[in-house]
This record gives sequence, C-alpha cells and structure tokens, in this order.
Amino acid sequence: QVQLVESGGGLVQAGGSLRVACAASGHTIRAYSMGWFRQAPGKEREFVAAISWSGGSTYYADSVKGRFTISRDNAKNTVYLQMNSLKPEDTAVYHCAADGSLRDGRLPAEYDYWGQGTQVTVSS
Repeated sequence: QVQLVESGGGLVQAGGSLRVACAASGHTIRAYSMGWFRQAPGKEREFVAAISWSGGSTYYADSVKGRFTISRDNAKNTVYLQMNSLKPEDTAVYHCAADGSLRDGRLPAEYDYWGQGTQVTVSS
C-alpha cells in the first residue's frame, strides 16, 4: 500500500505559476501510473493529468494542455504538477492518485490510492 501527501498549494494571482508535489511512502511509485485530479466546490472530481510509470507518456485534460506539466522523479518517490498561466477557473483542491494497474487513466475509479489534496486558489 502506498501513502500519498500533496504539498505546494497556495494563493496566486491569475497568470502566475505554482508547482505542487506528491510525496509517496510505503512503496516505490515505480509500480504505479500516477495522476492529478482536482475538485472545486460543488463540482465533481475531474482529471487533470497522468503519467506512465516510467514517465515516458503523459496525458492532459484539454483545459490545462499547454499550461500544466506533469513529471515524476522515481528516485525521490515524488510526482509534480507544474502549473503556469493559472486562471481563476483552476481554483480547486488538487489530489494525486496512484494506479497499480498501470492504466494511465482519466477516471477516478481507475486509481487505487489517493492523497488528501492541496488547495490551489487563483485570484482574478
């Protein structure tokens, strides 16, 4: 079983940047595809980005493509989400997730383990 803890969220002005991180413990993340999801108040959890176990393949929601970059450092057991050109509509709690079946999926149900999330707030 793997435990995930997110960090790096905060308040930023529109157009700014943030990098959030997801530190894993209990198991090496080499065994997992990793994803980032976000959930705004009153909305369902939505897919943001995913990365294959090796980091060789990445996937993005259309709403963040070209602005966000997912990466992983398996030696540090950490996954990152670099967010640039942030917009007020990016405001949400950002969660990382791990998928032991290596599906690189876009659905929350495809992920086995979740972090508690980190709040990202973008002011206009």
